[in-house]
Amino acid sequence: MRRLVIDVQPGEYAVARLDAKAEVPPSLLGADDGLVSLTRTSDELSVVCPAALVPGGADVDGDWRLLSVRGPLAFTLTGIIAALSSELAAAGVALFSLSTFDTDHVLVKGAELDRAVAALTGAGHEVHGV
Repeated sequence: MRRLVIDVQPGEYAVARLDAKAEVPPSLLGADDGLVSLTRTSDELSVVCPAALVPGGADVDGDWRLLSVRGPLAFTLTGIIAALSSELAAAGVALFSLSTFDTDHVLVKGAELDRAVAALTGAGHEVHGV
């Protein structure tokens, strides 16, 4: 696996779940800073966002930190999430992953951030923003 450059984003993130038929809160669509990801399935509306933007009434799992691979990454690249998840799993760090058009992101619990950074740098990746 090639060496990746990974940025630890500022602030706390949350993963939240709303009912599948819920309206997307306008505050999420107008967010200026940070990553906001909305995924709707027939069972849920899943939201990943800065903790301060979590919509009311959601089931929330908080205290996540966001690590973003510097991109853009070509769609032909393979194994990025597999490598990151393997490296973090070997260190006993659970993750939540998501991808955007330009890059890949992983969230780790705030209490596990130092261990995650150590695992990623130990695997040869460059981590910034800690």
